[in-house]
Amino acid sequence: MLMLKHSLPLIGGAQVRGMATLKDLKLRLKSVKNIQKITKSMKMVSAAKFARAERELRSARSYGAGAASFYEKAEIKAPEGPKQKQLIVTLSSDRGLCGGVHSSLCKAIKLDVAGQASGVETRVVCVGDKARNILQRVMKDKFLVTCSDIGKKPPTFVDASKVAQSVLGMDFGYDLGNIYYNKFRSVISYKTSKLPIFSLDTVAASKNIYVFDSLDAETLRCYQEFQFASLIFYGMKENATSEQSSRMSAMDNASKNAGEMIGKLTLQYNRTRQAVITRELIEIISGAAALTSK
Repeated sequence: MLMLKHSLPLIGGAQVRGMATLKDLKLRLKSVKNIQKITKSMKMVSAAKFARAERELRSARSYGAGAASFYEKAEIKAPEGPKQKQLIVTLSSDRGLCGGVHSSLCKAIKLDVAGQASGVETRVVCVGDKARNILQRVMKDKFLVTCSDIGKKPPTFVDASKVAQSVLGMDFGYDLGNIYYNKFRSVISYKTSKLPIFSLDTVAASKNIYVFDSLDAETLRCYQEFQFASLIFYGMKENATSEQSSRMSAMDNASKNAGEMIGKLTLQYNRTRQAVITRELIEIISGAAALTSK
């Protein structure tokens, strides 16, 4: 004789179609509570890292302000005519769970590259695995340098110098370049921005570059390399602060959502448990009534 096994959940000895069992609800409730503990812990860690990153950002902003002041006083502008070679530096990290910090950078880069004129040779420098994983789907052939192990520790000027040295060592003679990063505005807000970078030939061709005293070719080359590393360092600090603040907000929202799920699951668990108890009482009373009637 062929026996068929039913896969319906059992509640109080009876099968109920489309209804979760007490065991299923209990396991899911335990899982959501564990997730809430993790998100709360990550929020506390991110809050501590954010406080440190914000303190370090105040001093790092002088690097970006110094570069902008130099370009402004020397009146350095992009060369006129068609830009045949463009360099894009993306500053992200290796860590996720921080909202749209990395995706917003890649979206801005894709829009700018799509709007370029035909014949422009573009090379991309990816600092961080997150931006590399997103951009390699559409522009893997444009990668010049990729850097990893970013975001685990606060960025330092040594890290920025290594990135700058790797880019300069590739001897890519770009006409114009941009550094893409997230500019920190507040705990709940950041803005995807870009900093212009100029090649040594562009800086040397500026009309007002020699208003600075004792500026020969070697000094200009050394200062240009330092300026490039300083801009990368500034962008890394801004992006790190934006990342920590965004992760803190994301974990806070995740903890609140987990709390709402725990409330709904607890209510569903109590209702199911009460239904099981009621059904068992009905069966006991019905059985007792049947025995007394005989």
